Amino acid sequence: MYTGIILLLLAEFTFALSTVFGKLVTNNSAIGGIEITFVRFVIGTIVAGLYMLVARRSFRPNNLRHVVLRAVFNVTAVMLFFSGIERTTVTNANMLNMTYPAFVFLIAPYINGEKTRLRNIFYLIVTLAGVYLIVAPDFDSVNPGDLLALTSGLVAGFGIPFLREARKYDSSEVIVFYLMLFGCLMSGIFLLWDCVLPGGIVIVYLLLSGVAAAAGQVFITIGYRYIEAASGSLVSASRIIFAGALGVLIFADPFTVSIMSGALLILISLLGVGGLWERTGGLFLRRRKAL
Repeated sequence: MYTGIILLLLAEFTFALSTVFGKLVTNNSAIGGIEITFVRFVIGTIVAGLYMLVARRSFRPNNLRHVVLRAVFNVTAVMLFFSGIERTTVTNANMLNMTYPAFVFLIAPYINGEKTRLRNIFYLIVTLAGVYLIVAPDFDSVNPGDLLALTSGLVAGFGIPFLREARKYDSSEVIVFYLMLFGCLMSGIFLLWDCVLPGGIVIVYLLLSGVAAAAGQVFITIGYRYIEAASGSLVSASRIIFAGALGVLIFADPFTVSIMSGALLILISLLGVGGLWERTGGLFLRRRKAL
C-alpha cells in the first residue's frame, strides 16, 4: 500500500507540474490549451504504445464501447481544463478540476448501477460551497477560465464511471493507450483551426508539460495496482496542495482567505467521498470499545 501511496503522490505532483509548464507556455506565446493538450496526448500515445510493444500486450480491446466512452469524456475534460489554464490561475484551475469525485456519485448510478448515498449529497453541497468561494462571482464578470476548469471537473465525473466499466473487460494499458490515441485525434481536429508553431524556450515548456503528464499517467496506472480505489482517491486530493503551492511560488497566484477556505471545503469533501471520516470514526469507536 505504501508503494501505491508514493506512486499516486508522484502522479499528482507531476500532473500539477504539467499544468505549471502549460501555464508557462500560454504566458510566453500565443499557443492555446488545445495545442498543449495535443502535445500531451502525442507523447502519451508514444509512451503507452512503446510499453505495450515491449510488454507484448494486445492492442485489441475486449469492450470497445466503454474504452471509447472513457476516452471521449476524459479527453474532453482535459481540453476544457487546459483551455481554462489559459484564462485563470494554476491554483484555481486545479482546485476546480479536482471537484470531479463529488460529481461521480451523481452519475455512477446510471452507468455502474451504484446506489447514491445520502452523505454524498452533503459532500456535493460542501464542494459547491468551496467552488463559490474560489470563483467568487459578482455576476458581472465571472472568469471564463474558472468556468472551463469547473466544467472539466463535471465532464471528468462522467469519465470515471466509464473507466470502472472499461476495467471490467480491459487492462489499464489498453485503456490508457486508446485514451491517448483518441486524445491525439480529438485535439488534432480542433488544432486545425488554432495551430501556432512554438519557438525557443516555449518548445521546452511544451515538451515538459507533455512529459510530466505522461509520467503522471504512468505513475497513477501502476499505483492503482497497489492501493484500493477509495484510498487512492484520498491520495489524489493532494493535487490541490501541490497545485496551490506551485501556483503561489512560481506565478504568485493570489491565495486569499476566500480561495483558501474554498480549497479547504473541497479537500474536506474529497476526503469525505473517499470514506476517510467513516473509517476514522469507526476506528475511534473500536478503540473506545477495546478500552
